Amino acid sequence: MKGLYTRENTMRLKLIACDVLTREICILVAQTPHVFDMEFTEKDSHNRSDNLRRLIQEKIDRCAGKQYDAVLLAYGLCGNSTVGLEARDTRVVVPRAHDCCTLFLGSKERFKQHFQDNPSQPFSSPGYMERSDALFHDGLGEKNMEKDPVYLEHVEKYGEENARYIYETMHGTKIKHNKLVYIEIPETRHPGYAELCRKRAQEARMEFVPLEGSLELLKNLIFGNWHPEDFLILSPKRRTKGVYDYEKIIGSEPV
Repeated sequence: MKGLYTRENTMRLKLIACDVLTREICILVAQTPHVFDMEFTEKDSHNRSDNLRRLIQEKIDRCAGKQYDAVLLAYGLCGNSTVGLEARDTRVVVPRAHDCCTLFLGSKERFKQHFQDNPSQPFSSPGYMERSDALFHDGLGEKNMEKDPVYLEHVEKYGEENARYIYETMHGTKIKHNKLVYIEIPETRHPGYAELCRKRAQEARMEFVPLEGSLELLKNLIFGNWHPEDFLILSPKRRTKGVYDYEKIIGSEPV
């Protein structure tokens, strides 16, 4: 019968994901025919991209010799956290996404539609509200730049002047945000979170903009529908590199 999964075509997969996606990941893994081992990293791991990159690489390395069909990463570029990751003896599948906002919206096309003019636009979601001290992601614009670990990492690599320019460009610290986008996926909707986020927006004198999200991109990742326009399939002995456009987003190169 066409489309019927059997033991022969069921994959054994390792999934490494940010815990803001816990609700979405769990509902999809419960439906997929494939066999999953899952690990989550804490939201605060994003505070330094080198820290999150190290954590993900360690988890990839521990998959060596375990006969997984693939290692799946439920992350976007996330401030370069997934740039420079290496596949060992197993292929690694990475969504073509700038950050978790793309994963919540369901496609890079919807991210471009709603965020191209302001990539640091504040947004929230049920997972973000559950897994973070802050109610919404604000592009780091509310933090003191001089104390922000991301800025300090740039200083170490590029010098203070260049670090300041990169930080302000990436995080929109000079932009006064007047909107707060709330992304809610119907299947993982949480009663009360939208209203709480709306109240926070009103307190900050920001316009509250609700958007309906989609499981489409995460579903394709978890179900094994890795279309090349939406996913990078990293072969063993290759590593990821940033592309930073709105189409390819992430690429690969030899180790």
